Amino acid sequence: MDVRALLWDVDGTLADTEMGGHRLAFNRAFEAAGLPWHWDTTTYGQLLAISGGRERIRHFFARAREGPVSEAEVETLMAAKQAAYADLARGGRLPLRPGVKRLVAETAARGVPQVLVTTSSRSAVAALLEGQGTDLASAFAFWICGEDVAAKKPSPEGYLLALERLSLPSFRVVALEDSPQGLAAAQGAGLACLLTLGERPAPGTSSWWRRAAGAVSHLGEEDNPCEVLTGPPCQEGRITLSWLSELLEEG
Repeated sequence: MDVRALLWDVDGTLADTEMGGHRLAFNRAFEAAGLPWHWDTTTYGQLLAISGGRERIRHFFARAREGPVSEAEVETLMAAKQAAYADLARGGRLPLRPGVKRLVAETAARGVPQVLVTTSSRSAVAALLEGQGTDLASAFAFWICGEDVAAKKPSPEGYLLALERLSLPSFRVVALEDSPQGLAAAQGAGLACLLTLGERPAPGTSSWWRRAAGAVSHLGEEDNPCEVLTGPPCQEGRITLSWLSELLEEG
């Protein structure tokens, strides 16, 4: 059974945007507003359990101030954060993950549709793609962004909307994700999901990733083979459409 479409998450899956992108942009916004907060990598790693920038601000400020933050302040901070993120992204400072450019190009050459499904804003996605060049941007048929849905991941709404627009059944489509929220969203829409985890999870940590149809360190390059953590063997060390089709057969 061949894959009929790929649905890509953006942050952490398409590119390394979180720690060196969104986190820095939030901190710049806090500094510009005269707020005494700085999200280090540990704090931001914990906040990644919450989908959406506004949601992270509300959650953090409710604890830091022992009360809710006003919506006006949330919007002011988000505007400053989005501007700071756009500067970083357009400058090409947020690298694609290994194998992404290759797999996107190979998939486009085969005429298989590709869609971005993300909780990020449309402006953030546009800035990231602008910093990567026109070849990457032109490979995606359309984007489903945070402002396009009522509920963000782990809700499957974004993926269901993408499937509706593609007019494809879920069992012929693969989602590429990197987080528990993304996995839950993909599986809630009935999709086989490949996780790109970066490093092998440490022994004794949560094994949530084992619920996915497949999990790899990254998508692989000729000089940088991937490690398959779960799923079919990958002799070439590079994730291909043929390999992804095996997830459909297994899932």
